[in-house]
Amino acid sequence: MSKVIRIERHGGPEVMQCVDVEVGPPQAGEVQVRNHAIGVNYIDVYYRTGLYPQSLPGGLGLEGAGVVTAVGEGVTQLKAGDRVAYCSGGLGAYAELRNVSAAGLVKLPRGIDFETGAAMMLKGLTVQYLFRRTYKLQKGQTILFHAAAGGVGLIAMQWAKALGVTVIGTVGSPQKAELARRFGCEHTILYKEENVAERVREITGGAMGRVVYDSVGKDTFQASIDSLQPFGLLVSFGNASGPVPPVPLTALKGSLYVTRPSLFAHTANRANLDEMATDLFRMVGSGKVHIEIDQRYKLEEAVQAHRDLEARKTTGSSVLLP
Repeated sequence: MSKVIRIERHGGPEVMQCVDVEVGPPQAGEVQVRNHAIGVNYIDVYYRTGLYPQSLPGGLGLEGAGVVTAVGEGVTQLKAGDRVAYCSGGLGAYAELRNVSAAGLVKLPRGIDFETGAAMMLKGLTVQYLFRRTYKLQKGQTILFHAAAGGVGLIAMQWAKALGVTVIGTVGSPQKAELARRFGCEHTILYKEENVAERVREITGGAMGRVVYDSVGKDTFQASIDSLQPFGLLVSFGNASGPVPPVPLTALKGSLYVTRPSLFAHTANRANLDEMATDLFRMVGSGKVHIEIDQRYKLEEAVQAHRDLEARKTTGSSVLLP
């Protein structure tokens, strides 16, 4: 038996239930993993609320780290006892024990513990594709990054610093501003109190940002557009405040570019996943990127984890511990 978080309907955090289920043997192409830690990400909220569709009843969670306990037919690259991490094996990571597609698993280096592995895969690979694949940042460039003190944000601050990129980060409080600066953000903007685009103009001497990374969505879209230099790129990769409403092309004044990338479009290709994970493990192993885990919850406390996440009470990464 395994404790698993399930939902039977879409809605608020209260729709999540911790239940006991029987986990059968892994099918062909699958491995069975006993999770030692599970990552909590805002995309989990999208699936819980129904913004991103899934069949019900269903599970939640995409990210975890643990030990392989059994392998299904045809799996040759993994064996029982291997330490693994994943973020692309399908929904259902909120569980003690689960079967997951071997195609989405990578071996976790010995120097990286399970909590770090669970907290860094989705967020770390997101930063990897944002900075190295969506747009290859170069030393000396200036970017605007929304939610700079969040889980993705703190990884991004460090990675950008290692690349020699100047980051202007938006945050919701002076405490979060201090945290973002500690992790490498050179300039912070209190988005609740300051006009974001005006502050970007002031900070850059009118040059504005080369790239804006926006995971907030509806509330920040216009400020993101207004903060770009001519021919700049807006990377919209999340909807924390809700989806961006339809936008006329005439809004892209200044010959701007907008993209809506997806991590899973990159990791669907196994060679890409291996390359991206190797880059992430290298950055973490070198000490240039530290994975900050500021919230730990028992698996049974998933409801509270989601409440804290949606209330923007969290900083860094959050994990569930089975």
